Formats: sequence, C-alpha cells, structure tokens
Amino acid sequence: MTTEPLYPIPFSRGTVAVEDVRTRNRLSLVGLVLFGPLRLAMVVAGRSGRRRLLHRLERLWSRAVIDALDVRLTVTGIEHIDPDERYLVAPLHEGFVDPLVLTALPLDLSFAARDELFSWKFLGPYLRASEHTSISTGSGPAGYRALLRGAAATFARGESFVAFPQGSLLGVEAGFYAGPFRAAERLGRPVLPVVISGTHRVWEYPYGSTLRLGRSVRITILPPIPAGLAVEQMRRTERLMKRIALTGSPSPRRYAPERDGWWDTYRFRIDADFDDLARSVQRRRAGVPVAQRS
Repeated sequence: MTTEPLYPIPFSRGTVAVEDVRTRNRLSLVGLVLFGPLRLAMVVAGRSGRRRLLHRLERLWSRAVIDALDVRLTVTGIEHIDPDERYLVAPLHEGFVDPLVLTALPLDLSFAARDELFSWKFLGPYLRASEHTSISTGSGPAGYRALLRGAAATFARGESFVAFPQGSLLGVEAGFYAGPFRAAERLGRPVLPVVISGTHRVWEYPYGSTLRLGRSVRITILPPIPAGLAVEQMRRTERLMKRIALTGSPSPRRYAPERDGWWDTYRFRIDADFDDLARSVQRRRAGVPVAQRS
C-alpha cells in the first residue's frame, strides 16, 4: 500500500505517515479533540493543582488515543499492584506510546522525561503544568538529583513515579541505570517492574515516521521489589524483564546501529549480556572525540 502524504502530529516537531487517506482523515479529526479541548483541560487541571481530575483526564486522553490507534493491549500481573501503594514504576522502554499504555495501571502516575520533551509545542505546556520531572540528557549525577527530587515530590502527593531505567528507547539491549533503584531505596518505596513490548510497532519515532494501527502491545507486571532490596535485585530484575520480553509476543524492539544510527550524542549503555553489540558500541565510542559525545 502506498503511504499518503505526511500530516503533522500535534505533540511532536515532526510528522507521521499513515497508510491510507481514510486513516489520515480520521486521525486528524480525533487529533482536533485530543490536542485541543482535552489537552487544554489537562493543562488547566495541572496548573490549578487538581490532581485527581488531572489523572482522570490523563487516563481518558490515553484511552482515547489507544482506541483511535486500535491498539490491542494485553495486561497481565495486575494482581501484583496495590492501588493504595506508591511505587517507583520501572518499565522497559520501547517508544513514545509507552506512557499511554502505562495508564492502564490502577495508579496515579507522574513521569520522569527527557528535558527536550518539555520544549515541544503541544506536549511541553502539559508536562510543565502537570509537574512531570525534567531530566537533562547526559547529565549524570545532576540527572540523578533531579530524579530524586521529582520522585520525592511525587510520593509526597500520594502518586507513583515512573522512571525508565534504560533511559532511552533504543531497544531491549539498552542497559539499566541504577538511578531509579537507588532513588526507590533512598525514599523507602517499592519498585514495580513492568515489561512493555510491541509499542515500537505503533509509532517508529525517532527511527521513522510511520504510525500503524491495529498493533498488539503486551504489558507484564512483575511482583514489587521491597525498597531495601531495590539496588541489590536490580541486575537480576533486569535480566528477568528482558527474558520475558524476548520470549513473549509481540517481540520487543531490537537495536541495530547500522539501521538505527549510533546516537553518539546521547548517553546510553548496552547491557553486557549482549556482548557483541556492547563491544561494537564501545569500539565506536572509543573512536569518537569526547567533544562530539558530550
């Protein structure tokens, strides 16, 4: 099928491509509502501090997007969640659809997000008004301090805090950073591991512009890790989460530098269990001047 001309997607700086005119027209009409009155209502609710209303609107917004995209969402392990608990939610990261499907969890969520997203025309005002946490790309210790402050403020509001341990959506090979687990231990909150797979098939951004309808997405919720064991169990948890992703369906996103690019200017690490890829990235970065990677 021939891809029709691209149309702007409101919460990005770029465009998306759909596979036929009918889909383009339908999603354009849906977007007028989702990125017009409903988005404005979320901004107003956030600025006025009406947190319960904000989270209801977020779930309504996310559900509407998921329905419009005909995402076939399967959730298992929901019994592991105590709706009255405040978790450090630690999901695998595949794509920009991840935050939408996470609203299926029976929790009020606040997210840690890359600082660049706060500058996007339609997404930025909502992120700022709703007090999500901005993390600077490649900020190291400063990024951890921002994460810790954001998590502490979120827990104080009675909400759960979402931090993607991989820090990127390269693919399942991206290794975990300890920051979210250290923050959970420091603040005395349990970690809720969540395996997400299939969202990269819905929207390919930033690797491509294609938006696809009718794709399957799977969420697997694992038993929480007690706060005092968060750092100790991080590596074992990472391996378990990735094993679930790699052996289930739909399959997770895989990182191939020759196809996806080397992302020299981004801070990320490759899981040592994927040793060939880890060595390739290490060799690549050894040959790139530090000034180009900062």
